[in-house]
Amino acid sequence: MPASSYTLSTLLLLGLPFLTFVGLWAGGRRVNRMAGVLAIVITALGLLISIVYADPSGIATLRFNWIQMGSFTLQLPVRYDSLTWLMLLLVHFVALLVQLYSTTYLSHERSLYRYFAFLQLFIFSMIGIILSGSLLVMYIFWELVGLASYLLIGFWYHRPRTVWAAKKAFILNRIGDAAFLTGILLLMYYTGTTDFDAVALAITDLPIGLLTGIGLCLFGGCVGKSAQFPLSAWLPDAMEGPTPVSALIHAATMVAAGIFLLARIAFLLTPTAQLVIAIIGTITMLHGAIRATGAWDIKRVLAYSTISQLGLMVLAVGLGSWQIALFHLTTHAFFKAGLFLSSGSVIHAMTPADGNTSDFDPQDMRNMGGLQKVLPITFVCFVVCAAALAGLPFFSGFLSKDAIFIRAFAWASHHGTLAYIVPILAVLAAGMTAYYMTRQVWLVFFDQPRFDKNPTVHPHESPATMWVPMALLAVLSLFIWFSLNPLDADSGWFISSLNAFAEHHSLAIPVLSVAVTAAGILLAYRQATSGGGFIGNTSTNPTDRQSIFQTSNLLADYNEENSQYQFFLVPMLRFGQFLYKVEVRLLDAVVDFIARASVVLAHLISWIDRYIADGGVHLTVYTTRSAGQLVRMLQNGKIQSYFVVTVVGVFLLLLWILVV
Repeated sequence: MPASSYTLSTLLLLGLPFLTFVGLWAGGRRVNRMAGVLAIVITALGLLISIVYADPSGIATLRFNWIQMGSFTLQLPVRYDSLTWLMLLLVHFVALLVQLYSTTYLSHERSLYRYFAFLQLFIFSMIGIILSGSLLVMYIFWELVGLASYLLIGFWYHRPRTVWAAKKAFILNRIGDAAFLTGILLLMYYTGTTDFDAVALAITDLPIGLLTGIGLCLFGGCVGKSAQFPLSAWLPDAMEGPTPVSALIHAATMVAAGIFLLARIAFLLTPTAQLVIAIIGTITMLHGAIRATGAWDIKRVLAYSTISQLGLMVLAVGLGSWQIALFHLTTHAFFKAGLFLSSGSVIHAMTPADGNTSDFDPQDMRNMGGLQKVLPITFVCFVVCAAALAGLPFFSGFLSKDAIFIRAFAWASHHGTLAYIVPILAVLAAGMTAYYMTRQVWLVFFDQPRFDKNPTVHPHESPATMWVPMALLAVLSLFIWFSLNPLDADSGWFISSLNAFAEHHSLAIPVLSVAVTAAGILLAYRQATSGGGFIGNTSTNPTDRQSIFQTSNLLADYNEENSQYQFFLVPMLRFGQFLYKVEVRLLDAVVDFIARASVVLAHLISWIDRYIADGGVHLTVYTTRSAGQLVRMLQNGKIQSYFVVTVVGVFLLLLWILVV
């Protein structure tokens, strides 16, 4: 494809969503009615451009001059390759369905122009990340994605908890971005460039330890953006935003940016860096799965599931298989977006007719049950996507998960017996995924209805503009789109296009995966049909936030009473409390001591000034005055006084002569 075509596609892909953002924001509420249609049309054009101009077999890099200072020119490189086209198609397609869904889901909002404007800014930023040909350009759009996500999560800014969640996501991402920027600056200092093509040649001369440090710093950006341990807690709280936003963030956009970054920098990751990445991914995978098993909020379960699946993708990168990580990212984008949109359909159906959610939480699964009959389309879409997430055969999730498991066991075979802990934990997390998804399906769609205690709740199926996107995503969660063989991903087009074939294919690993998944489903079913079920003696009060949101040693949950002065980062809160104690017990004590000592010293100086300094002056004055008065008494003009003075003087003179 000629360079002019790449230039045109770049200008269109970036310019259309950005101009739409500016136009919608400038138009205000006057464009509320047409905001959704305009956003859908622009995103559909972006998808069409991505399809028409797609050239997965070619690699092209464009460079635009940005800043020129003398002989130095700072360029903005744009890169097109198979990874670029894959992500462009994925982001545009999911964003298109989400916006179509949003036109009905948020039809009651008075500020639709603001919502769709933020979505277009988000899409513009994500496309910028995908097209970036250097880490510096990627960082610019990386921060714009952070801004757009902050605006979208905090869309309902009149809700204190939503504002809290938006700030939490923004700040935790800035921590990871600080590490990302450090890696970029180190790379620029030691190589003089951040261009992907140039860096690949320049790093050959760098010490292995320095290269490991740079790789881990760059990985810090992934830790924040893709919600890896220990910066993963912002993602569940991001559920406070509109449900379509949750689908967009969790599916193929924001959280996928971290995996995309790792794919771009895979060539500079040393074995040590890969090992650290694999460990972080394993911890995140298990942490997310464990937290999902105890959550009651329908979207929060899916949020923890996203954390777990992102950990699995990061693990794949740590194993040296970034292509397989992208495979799972692609399959995950479809079934996770489908799950979120389906959960939005459930929430839409469970919302009280009067809109009062103070006494009835439409997102609490303990208030649901028996929705299979009243939401048949939503039920089918949800179950299909849940089966894909659980890794059942004949669904896309099975193909991508097992591809990771096969490579994990192959990696362990080269690193000793202890290394088998990693693939075993990965398979265990897959079993936990099957458990909590079965639990969620049962609580929402089966068992006895628990929403009848609120007479204003009348569940009903969503309109076509909502269930059509759900149905499309559910269909794309089937295996057929990625491989004709439902049990072997390596025979499919995706693996072939990335040349990421496994060293050997083992039948035992898929069998083990299916067995563990089946065990998780059976365990959940057994608990569901037991006496207490999943709910048991758990409080069903939807206002009991502590029972829904689990506590953490690192992060504090939102508290209506303490929100004005309690920060969510517990270590920083503890550090602040420590500094407060230092100030009160040490600094204030020193200041008080100095103040009291100053007062005492001032009184002492005042006494010395009054009785010694001023007293000496007063004594001199008194003596002089008294002597003057005595002399004045004798010098009064009377002869008798002068005679007495003369006699006394002669007497004293004789006395002096006689004595001396």
